[in-house]
Amino acid sequence: MESFDLLIVGGGPIGIACGLEAQKNGLNYLIVEKGPIVNSLFNYPVNMQFFSSSERLEIDDIPFISNEAKPKRNEALEYYRRIVTSNKLELHLFEKVEAIKKRTEDFEVLTSSKAYIARNVIIATGFYDLPNLLEVPGEDLPKVSHYYKDPHFYASQKLVVVGASNSAIDAALECWRKGAEVTLIIRGPEVGKRVKYWVRPDIINRIEEGSIKAYFNTAVKEIREKEIVLDTPDGTLILENDFVLALTGYTPNFEFLERVGIELSEDEKRLPNYNPETMETNINGIYLAGVICGGMETHKWFIENSRIHAKIIIKDILQKKRSETGS
Repeated sequence: MESFDLLIVGGGPIGIACGLEAQKNGLNYLIVEKGPIVNSLFNYPVNMQFFSSSERLEIDDIPFISNEAKPKRNEALEYYRRIVTSNKLELHLFEKVEAIKKRTEDFEVLTSSKAYIARNVIIATGFYDLPNLLEVPGEDLPKVSHYYKDPHFYASQKLVVVGASNSAIDAALECWRKGAEVTLIIRGPEVGKRVKYWVRPDIINRIEEGSIKAYFNTAVKEIREKEIVLDTPDGTLILENDFVLALTGYTPNFEFLERVGIELSEDEKRLPNYNPETMETNINGIYLAGVICGGMETHKWFIENSRIHAKIIIKDILQKKRSETGS
């Protein structure tokens, strides 16, 4: 088996930042990503625009030049891909990490195709892989999706969008502008407060003018082939429906963390146990980086405030290495 000073699980922006920092400091490292480069960003909607400005998305002080102050998805893909290729980062794509097993002094990392030995491991897997399910009858129908890609698909269709945050609101507006008949289902009393400040007035105006129908304090009870059943403040309502976008957020892979042995808080936040000064978990040699650190509080960590994790972790690994060698 190949052996590394460091194996990084996840080839997103923070995983790439960790790889860059490891490379600069002479560590023998490998990034393993289950999909393409920055897999989560690749799966974002095609027209998505970031909330953050381009300089806040930069890693390792490499300039990110975008056409507008807030870059689009395709610009981010270009930026991070060029960083990987220009710096010749050691990265294995389309290889999923399935298990991390502690040995006496290191770890055995098992993937979908190989096994590796690593002295240290960074888990930087984000949270975009597991959608929060509605858990209602009919959610498994082909007409239902928890991911949104392109508004053209929903043109001239009766579309229900479930959710009140950025992904749901962006989808509702884009699909309406491409000719979909959009109905927005929101569990609470209003559009989410964290919706992008230049988008929130837009959706509120479309709702007030009647272009997009919105049901507040409402939940989905059942999804049928050509209908959707809602639980509204005025009672049960049945609407004709062609497609459902259930954009209710996503969850980190807690089951993977628990299998590794990382402790999680027992409350609803499911916060992982790590030292914020080193990012090391309750397992010596395993570190967390990026949004995975926030448990269910996925709105707390972003690229802009977690890119520093790379420097913190590599600094700690180097200090340990010097202590072990006495140098």
